[in-house]
Amino acid sequence: MLKHRGFPSRLPGTDLQYTVRRANKDGATRIIKRERYRDRKAVDRAADAGFLAALWAHFGEDPFERGNLDAGRLSWLFGREVVPAEDPFDPESYEALLRIDRKKAEAAFPEIFAPDAPVQTGDWDDWDDAEED
Repeated sequence: MLKHRGFPSRLPGTDLQYTVRRANKDGATRIIKRERYRDRKAVDRAADAGFLAALWAHFGEDPFERGNLDAGRLSWLFGREVVPAEDPFDPESYEALLRIDRKKAEAAFPEIFAPDAPVQTGDWDDWDDAEED
């Protein structure tokens, strides 16, 4: 399992994880398309936005390997903002290739792609501080 060095492990100030520490003994957890309802909690919506912002800052429009990215968090974006980058796609593989569909991501999370959006670099633990400046 590829570990994405420099990628944030969770949404700062919460227990909502973005990465897993080690591979599952039984294989990778399946990535599925989860339905996002309008009444989701604000922290869940913030986790989606933060995760997509981290994906965008780390990979941009290039295909990326799933590696240690959390299947649950990917599932909230899968099939919309994050799509398979290979055919056939194996949703139960740590080596599966994904990519960001910029048009859909920009429509769903315009604040990430806004011209005045803060560029996320450096220490991801200070991510909340960058938004307050």
